[in-house]
Amino acid sequence: MITPRFECSQTPESVLIKIYCPSVRAADVEIHVDDTLFTVHINPYFLRLNFPHPVLEDEASLARYDPSSGYLTVTLTKESRGQEFADLDLLSKLLAPRPSQQAPLIEVIGQEDADDADDLVARTNALSLEHELEREEILLAAENDWQIPQEVPSDPVITTTLNQSYGFLNLHSGYFKHVAHTENEVNELGSDAEIITPQERRVRRWKHEDEKWDEEHYMADYADDEYIQELLLWRNPHVAAPGPFQFTEAENLALLNLPRKEYLADARQTKSLYLTLISVLFSYAYEARTTQGDFTPESAWTICTLTPAFSALDPPPYIAPTPSAPMPSSSDLIACLSQSYRRCLAFPLHRSFTLAEACRADVAGLLLLGTRTVLRVLLDTQHVLTHHEVYYVYSKIWLEDFCVWVQASAGNDTLCELGTAVRGLRIPKAAIEWDLELLEAATSEAQQRDSDSDDESEEDEVARQL
Repeated sequence: MITPRFECSQTPESVLIKIYCPSVRAADVEIHVDDTLFTVHINPYFLRLNFPHPVLEDEASLARYDPSSGYLTVTLTKESRGQEFADLDLLSKLLAPRPSQQAPLIEVIGQEDADDADDLVARTNALSLEHELEREEILLAAENDWQIPQEVPSDPVITTTLNQSYGFLNLHSGYFKHVAHTENEVNELGSDAEIITPQERRVRRWKHEDEKWDEEHYMADYADDEYIQELLLWRNPHVAAPGPFQFTEAENLALLNLPRKEYLADARQTKSLYLTLISVLFSYAYEARTTQGDFTPESAWTICTLTPAFSALDPPPYIAPTPSAPMPSSSDLIACLSQSYRRCLAFPLHRSFTLAEACRADVAGLLLLGTRTVLRVLLDTQHVLTHHEVYYVYSKIWLEDFCVWVQASAGNDTLCELGTAVRGLRIPKAAIEWDLELLEAATSEAQQRDSDSDDESEEDEVARQL
């Protein structure tokens, strides 16, 4: 079955679903509505949407097919007239399966329901002992709207292989088996990427950053910062002029091509995802600011290199975890952004702490604009990586899942709270661990000496002329 292109809109009374299914027979359309669930089947297309509130198929509902344009437009009545259906433009969220719901422990039912329930129990008990397991599965499925409930495992997973997982929620492996035969200049783990432990990844990353750190390069950019000052004046268009938001046709197509997954993340994993999101947004902000929004063939390298979760498969948190809510603390945020600062001071062409601070402000501005703007940035970043012949792998193991997760789990309020926290942070230069203040002081002193020397030379020259 093919998932067709579609878009949703609403009026105070109805929900409209516009589905692109060219060259089909309108008489073969099958539409089904069940509470919040809407399905349509018209060979070879199948679409199942889960709305946030119930809809009805009544006399006011209709379906109209326009063979000239290839669009099937379905109008459904809202069960509660005037109710606002949020997030109809987040297509992946609509495509997600209906959440599992546990049945109540005690429920008052009518006589007809009681007879049906007794009949179900009688027929179930009639099953032989040989089918006991099947009976339990049937009862469990019936209690949960025929969707088996899922829980996050609490016990550690016992592995019997040397291979290590990585990427979004550690769901991926096998992408770097032949990395030694590719031109992957981002990968810092070499051919050991598939087997190295998370602790070893972090050790290697820190060592590599220390090796790449160049004091003279940093001091030169600090002394001659004319171009960096120009970069500081640039404003990210997402933040500067947000305006009314609407996904483009290309973005809607990208949303439809995302995987259909449901993620089960505990509090610790959720915190890690928010922190990783911040580091990805920082890398995007750095590349956008240094290219002034005009991405180049080198943009994929820069974004991946500046993101520890990509280059070293080393996502946050970067400090000892403490039992807490899934929202990152200020200490978590400082530790996360410090790693991004280290990398933008060690690897790319322009290395400036002030430039890093401007990128942090961009990240805060993007987060404050909420889910849709963050999703648009992730889609832009995914587009940059997907079209690179080597670095597309980081889109597969991180960005595709992130785009789905942000729609389903990262609400506007949460992202705005993070944006406020990031905006109010102060990243101490000591957290970078490269004696930045001493280097800056030495550079300023050298510049002052040169200036004094030039003044004395000019005075001597004037005196000789007199």
